[in-house]
Amino acid sequence: MMQDSKTLDHQVVIVGGGTAGITVAASLLKRQPGLDVAIVDPADRHFYQPAFTLVGGGTYDLARTHKSMRDVLPKGASWIQAAVESFDPDNNALRLQDERLVRYASLVVAPGIKLDWGRVEGLAEALGKNGVCSNYSPDTVNYTWECLKQFQGGNAIFTQPPPPLKCAGAPQKIAYLAADHLHRKGLGGSSTLKFYSGGGALFSVPAFVPPLERVARRHGVAVILSHDLVAVDGERRVATFATTGADGETRHVEQPYDLLHVTPHQCAPDVVRNSPLADAAGWVEVDKATTQHVRYPNVFSLGDASSLPTSKTAAAVRKQAPVTVKNLLAWLAGQTLTARYDGYTSCPLVTAYGKVMIAEFIYDGVVTPTLPLDPFKESRFYWVVKKHLLPPFYWNRMLKGKETDIAHKPLKRVS
Repeated sequence: MMQDSKTLDHQVVIVGGGTAGITVAASLLKRQPGLDVAIVDPADRHFYQPAFTLVGGGTYDLARTHKSMRDVLPKGASWIQAAVESFDPDNNALRLQDERLVRYASLVVAPGIKLDWGRVEGLAEALGKNGVCSNYSPDTVNYTWECLKQFQGGNAIFTQPPPPLKCAGAPQKIAYLAADHLHRKGLGGSSTLKFYSGGGALFSVPAFVPPLERVARRHGVAVILSHDLVAVDGERRVATFATTGADGETRHVEQPYDLLHVTPHQCAPDVVRNSPLADAAGWVEVDKATTQHVRYPNVFSLGDASSLPTSKTAAAVRKQAPVTVKNLLAWLAGQTLTARYDGYTSCPLVTAYGKVMIAEFIYDGVVTPTLPLDPFKESRFYWVVKKHLLPPFYWNRMLKGKETDIAHKPLKRVS
């Protein structure tokens, strides 16, 4: 149901109709069907973004990754189809860009993350032509596959900015799929593949670095760390990276390319970063166990826009949402908040067509597998999970507020 009055009042207002917002709304209404819940989001479509890697690799149809927002909103929730202009948590209100005021008893902030395409000089102008592609947007992901199909050898470059970023494994997944694709086409010997990362390690959890380094070596992908993409010249087909030398001086390195897959820099949305809800880094400042705001007790946040110190993935939201819902309802009832989030997240690392390694971990990088399989080995089974089982689970269970789960346990021995 849409509303048009100048001032709107709701018991629970959720900002964001992405994975976190829809999941929380559905769970709230399953637990308390009569609860007055409103979702604020201007988008017409909802995307299943974890499949974008497969779309860019030519093994999944983009049309299967999205549905109408109306079709995924839980029954009983009101939809305010507008963007937020500003937050006023001191008065339990927010202002929309169309100048309407929305008041709430409790607020859930889950607007996702900002893809900062403008951070790299020339990228916005080059994207979508001259071999410059990205899996990070539905508007550009199909061009990734076009670039791979048209590639006839030469320099293929894949970039990853410094953290934070959502699905931090995605930038290297497409590098491995590209390498596998080129090998199958017989172009491996005439191709040079390089993975440039603005960070200092191939993966944030040290235990997964050695097996991923082995994957990169097998594919012939050169890993170049601490090199941050700062400029793209689409006409000359040259990418420029900034790196800091041992002397502390920053220098720039130019790299010609025939194919350039870019992962954009990412940050908190402007409306969050410029609000009283933000911490010094711009994220919604919440307790890492309860997801409750540290200064405004009737405000909660989860997902990419939150300050929760874990990887920004849909799998993390799956564990964060029940905690947020339980604690929000406890707060509304005047009860103690008892639900706790342990930092769990999961990243299915696609290492080739038909092969996936699943990295599961909690706070402090503790490896916590769900199934009794070696988490450091590539698996055909996990490819089936990634491509065929997780999408219907997402649409039919997670977004419906169904919270059936399998416990994850710390690994006793790390390989």
